[in-house]
Amino acid sequence: MSNSWHNCFTFHTEKYWGCNGSQWLAIANRETTYFMLTSKHSNSFHLPTSAYDVVALAASLGGLKAIGQILEALPSDFPAAITVVQHIHPWYPSHMAEILSRRTPLTVKQAESGERLQAGTVYIAPPNKHLLVNPDRTLSLSDSERINFVRPAADVLFESVASSFKERAIAVMLTGKGCDGARGAKAISKMGGMVLAQNEATCTSFDMPSFAIDNRSVDLILPLERIAFALTTLVMMAEATANPTNTTQTGSFIVWL
Repeated sequence: MSNSWHNCFTFHTEKYWGCNGSQWLAIANRETTYFMLTSKHSNSFHLPTSAYDVVALAASLGGLKAIGQILEALPSDFPAAITVVQHIHPWYPSHMAEILSRRTPLTVKQAESGERLQAGTVYIAPPNKHLLVNPDRTLSLSDSERINFVRPAADVLFESVASSFKERAIAVMLTGKGCDGARGAKAISKMGGMVLAQNEATCTSFDMPSFAIDNRSVDLILPLERIAFALTTLVMMAEATANPTNTTQTGSFIVWL
């Protein structure tokens, strides 16, 4: 790894460092965890200059377990809203919100058209409805045609998030069959947002993450058990970068690139 450091940011007594020249990202908080970067950012990694407003999760086969594991590891004061598309049977009521709410300190609810995104709240796409996020932070539900043979579709959610929030969005591609989400992940990437993908070893099906990886949209490929830590670190670091005088963040983070 390169020892040439630059971009030192000091917030209160905490320091954030970044450097170019390596294909690895290391985030340290009590213990050091190494995440491999894809070639998309092999030359540089841009520390966020604005806070992340929304995290969008997408999953299919094996997704309920994966989403639950992520949500239960997020802190109760997680400062971004979370939207979720999980491919489920279109004609039966969903109990996802009820199931997931038992596993996390965050508020979990089925998304309703017209409601406004709130930080620390998880919005689940209802069965047989596309979920979209609008620039005014309100949610919309749509009966428009199936995309990639599914409704709700990750591509619809991700593309709306990319259009509405641009670089202030994070997408997470989780276990699932098919190619849904790859096009939307590309849109988020093009707008300057961050895209994470679950690694093959921890997926029930690696289709969805692999399609996004293959189209060079993914920034970080992580085992499932590391995704919540990465999200917390990225979102908290973005909050501190965007609001250096207001941060209450504790612990130190080191970023190598």
